[in-house]
Amino acid sequence: MNAGPGRPSGGGGGRNRRRRGRRASNRGGQSSGRERQSLAGGIYSAPMDHSYRATLNGGNNNGAKNGRQRPGFATAYPQPDPEPLPQLDESASSRIFAFVDDLFFQAKIQETARKLNVKVEFVKDEKDLNERLKQNGEEKPSLIIFDLNNANAKPLALIPKLKSKLKRGTSIIGFLSHVQGDLKQKAHEVGCDMVLPRSAFSQNLPQLLRRHGAPEELDAQEGQAAI
Repeated sequence: MNAGPGRPSGGGGGRNRRRRGRRASNRGGQSSGRERQSLAGGIYSAPMDHSYRATLNGGNNNGAKNGRQRPGFATAYPQPDPEPLPQLDESASSRIFAFVDDLFFQAKIQETARKLNVKVEFVKDEKDLNERLKQNGEEKPSLIIFDLNNANAKPLALIPKLKSKLKRGTSIIGFLSHVQGDLKQKAHEVGCDMVLPRSAFSQNLPQLLRRHGAPEELDAQEGQAAI
């Protein structure tokens, strides 16, 4: 039965009104968008994502996130190489020995020692070191370097022997991969004075060789000058 004048049908009319209401709302949203576009001078402006911060910072991706600095943000400046020591006599005894069979690190140690006028001798095992020490007489080495991954040197077994024999007059420094946490702990337990990752060892190598490679008399003079 059709509805009379002024009486809209109950079902269809209600649905038609709701549809008209939604379409009117959509038209209103489009109008608001055009108004925003006209206010922006003809250019539509939408909310920017967080990538705009990189542009504002000159493309620097080292910013802080959640209150924490990203790795690499505060980079340490490389330290200048120390002054070379006075030219040493070729017959002078070496004060530094290295249990290093890695060719890359051998070349790096040799080149750094050459620039600093420091004498470094590479040894293979305990027997080889004992023979070199006999040639030095009573003079003890100032530094012994261990590549803790050098299986031929057997570092964990040899380090406690050297600490017992050489006492405090000799420093023992080992280097390894930064992921070898267990080996680092074991090296400290057997008496290694310092254990460094390979990168840190390379960075501090000039200072280490300069300090331990200086003759005792020169080392004492510099110590008094520093005081």
